[in-house]
Amino acid sequence: MNLSKIRTRSNILDKPLSRGKGEVSLSCYAFLFSEIVQYCHNRVHTIPELQGRLTEMGKHVGIRLVDIFFVRERDCRREVKVLTIILLMKSTFWLSLFGREADKVEHATDDDTVYFITEKEPLVNKFISIPKDKGSLNCAVFIAGIIEGFLTGCGFPAKVTTHWHNGTTYMIQFDESVIARDKQLEEN
Repeated sequence: MNLSKIRTRSNILDKPLSRGKGEVSLSCYAFLFSEIVQYCHNRVHTIPELQGRLTEMGKHVGIRLVDIFFVRERDCRREVKVLTIILLMKSTFWLSLFGREADKVEHATDDDTVYFITEKEPLVNKFISIPKDKGSLNCAVFIAGIIEGFLTGCGFPAKVTTHWHNGTTYMIQFDESVIARDKQLEEN
């Protein structure tokens, strides 16, 4: 048997994320996410419970993305500073998930632990119609869960909340230990 004639199979899990664009149609994604929202909605009684469920689902996705992202895209090089992980999220991470960079990143002027990522029109809100009686629902809490799970999996424990402000703003509040570690890295 000639080994040169054996073809290696290409597995979707072996392909880099950056080359995987276009593998899922937008309509398929919209349908799947609307079903996720409907599934969660049928199991809760209030909007905060629904948002909590979507956030938890997003956290599971974010934690799983850590290995995929750093092993396949960055050759196992992990970030150690807060600013670099935030900029990585704004650009490369957002680009891998949503096909474009996040619109804006800001650092809170009065609190060292708080950063904001702003997105004018999150993909998850694009195809969801919200009834008038559920007007405060923001399905972007799913993305907030992804961010929180990703950051926690990278060693940057944080709490991420979603707010309506210039579109949708994700407020990332890092644990004090993360900021202390960051300051210690700067001193050394």
